[in-house]
Amino acid sequence: MNRIVFIRMFTATCGLLFLSLWGVAQTQSRSAQLIQVLVTPNKADWTYALGEEASFEVTVLKHQVPVENATVSYRIGLEKMPPTQSGEATLSSGTVVVGKKATLDTPGFLRCEVRVTVDGADYRGFATAAFAPESIQPTQQLPNDFWTFWNAAKAEAAKVPMDAKLTLLPGRGTETVDVYEVNIQNYELGTRLYGILARPKKPGKYPAVLQVPGAGIRPYAGLIELAAEGMITLQIGIHGMPVTYETGLYNDLGAGALRGYQFFNMDDRDRYYYKRVYLGCVRAIDYLYSLPEFDGNNLAVWGGSQGGALAIITTALDNRVKYLASFYPALSDLTGYLHGRAGGWPHMFNETNAPFMAKDDKIAVSAYYDVVNFARSVKVPGFYSWGYNDETCPPTSFYAAYNQIKAPKELYLVQETGHWTFPEQQIKVQEWLVAQLRR
Repeated sequence: MNRIVFIRMFTATCGLLFLSLWGVAQTQSRSAQLIQVLVTPNKADWTYALGEEASFEVTVLKHQVPVENATVSYRIGLEKMPPTQSGEATLSSGTVVVGKKATLDTPGFLRCEVRVTVDGADYRGFATAAFAPESIQPTQQLPNDFWTFWNAAKAEAAKVPMDAKLTLLPGRGTETVDVYEVNIQNYELGTRLYGILARPKKPGKYPAVLQVPGAGIRPYAGLIELAAEGMITLQIGIHGMPVTYETGLYNDLGAGALRGYQFFNMDDRDRYYYKRVYLGCVRAIDYLYSLPEFDGNNLAVWGGSQGGALAIITTALDNRVKYLASFYPALSDLTGYLHGRAGGWPHMFNETNAPFMAKDDKIAVSAYYDVVNFARSVKVPGFYSWGYNDETCPPTSFYAAYNQIKAPKELYLVQETGHWTFPEQQIKVQEWLVAQLRR
């Protein structure tokens, strides 16, 4: 498969996930801005040893030419935390260096955020310096009965009949691929799990890819072009509703009944919203294994953000998964904010949410759903990719999870990326998945 097809696959068919597409659009938008605020760490790899001093060079461009004598304001500090340095500086020759003695003596990330006003409009740029990121350890605790809880939950869910229903979507299929909406029973009687199944028309045995979703409520198109390459693909939603309705319905639900679903019933580990989500991912694997076209062995799970979390979690929960791919996983080290550093999305214990969420019962429940506690049990090869500039899923949080993984792992680090990906990252993960599944 050539690289043009790779890029088209990921951008035209929801590829990596919805947030990746949003990120690509954001990249294009940022590059098209009249004024660009460039913040550059003084090390090419943005990575420092503990105690090493970092600094940041600031350049403001207009028409790709440095703006001289502009005044910028800057803030330097741990991501999501109050700044430890702040001030103003003048770009007397088009550039200026700030934060000359910025450093950390414990593993983590320092972010330099710069703002400037040009012709009455405000602009912003930032860069993030990593200090010994491979040594970041989680703040989250591992409950003694963590696997007792999840093994019991899986055993109960396994008793529920799958009751699978397929609806052909003839307008989405191609000459070589059939596409269906899948409707199966989830972890309790009466609960449903929906997704888009795409499988080759040609008879045979094929590997499978389960794509788990990023946060939000939306319809899904299916991974049709990947199926055309000789794979069964299943792209699932997590909210127990069909995934083929008009976008407006999902927007209404996201602003209404499902707004803040990440916090629903968090005071009870048996009723927390993500229990249905995690067990639904296992049920999706049950379904893939039930397909006669599946080769019975080669199965990968992948996603980004919330989906990056679900990829790791599903792999830990189900030893039938042979490979995983995870981009900037959410739900990682959720308790970071309670220990003076950034915690993972959905930031349930940050300054804004802590008055309502930082209660003993909710903190205790978070431990049963935190990626770091699943990451310890991952035993299969994985591909991971992210950058240091992620403001949605702070790198401190996902490194806390990543560093717990002892299985073979490949990290494709692109330092300047935030909560989005470059096409090159999308190409890399696709190449990796295809290479593993076709062994």
